[in-house]
Amino acid sequence: MANLHGNTDRHTSEDMPLDINQAQSSDSILETRSLTRDFGQMRAVDNVNLDVKAGEVFGLLGPNGAGKSTTIKMLTTLLPPSTGSAAIAGLDVVRQASLIRRVIGYVPQALSADGSLTGYENLLIFSKLYDIPRKHREPRIWDVLEFMGLQDAAHRLVRQYSGGMIRRLEVAQAMLHQPQVLFLDEPTVGLDPLARSYVWALVKQLRAEYGTTIILTTHFLEEADSLCDRVAIMQAGKVVVTGIPSELKASLNRENTTLDDVFIHYTGDQITTGGTNYREVSRTRRTARRLG
Repeated sequence: MANLHGNTDRHTSEDMPLDINQAQSSDSILETRSLTRDFGQMRAVDNVNLDVKAGEVFGLLGPNGAGKSTTIKMLTTLLPPSTGSAAIAGLDVVRQASLIRRVIGYVPQALSADGSLTGYENLLIFSKLYDIPRKHREPRIWDVLEFMGLQDAAHRLVRQYSGGMIRRLEVAQAMLHQPQVLFLDEPTVGLDPLARSYVWALVKQLRAEYGTTIILTTHFLEEADSLCDRVAIMQAGKVVVTGIPSELKASLNRENTTLDDVFIHYTGDQITTGGTNYREVSRTRRTARRLG
């Protein structure tokens, strides 16, 4: 992969995360090398190394404050790394940020659709932001509306949409330019079980029909277990383990092991206590309200 310039020589065996799939193939579409981000004296992301294969669904897990969101912001060019490097589709996220934005889609947890516009109008604005040629805009918009099951609601105001419909529209916005890699930041937070199951089906369909590589953050571990080919668990800014969910569960050598058990094993039982602060709670509740 081009444009990688991180130095990992300083790592000791204790510093390196466990990867139960050590052998990496050459079909990686996303790679990071010693990716690090500091905020003053605080290190939010600490020498993270990831390899994501083209076409896989990759889960980034960890308690609040583990560094997931900061890592995603660096990968989506919203935040520059302090040191280290990252590349997507052979493009450096710092030196080739404008090109990176052409090959990725990003669905943030925060609201990205305008409720005062219709679904069609939201997509039209995004088609212009993505510089989709005028002659391709209409067919592309209606293609994604049909794929997301929103064609009948295209001319309704988004404020009248249900939470699940809003999330589908946001995915449609991110898919308009047919990205190779789609980032989904907690895509089912605030959704009811039926809407969550629809999003699960949508993720599987995107990978099956478009071959889209999907990077998924979630606090629902059963979601990660069901959707992800591999997961990386972060703790205190570091990736502590990476692997296939079934193999991670088997590695604990217990009967009826769940991904929750794996999470607790590697993060020290921080599912509900780790790193949550007022701002994070407030953000999650706002998201739940606007999707509810």
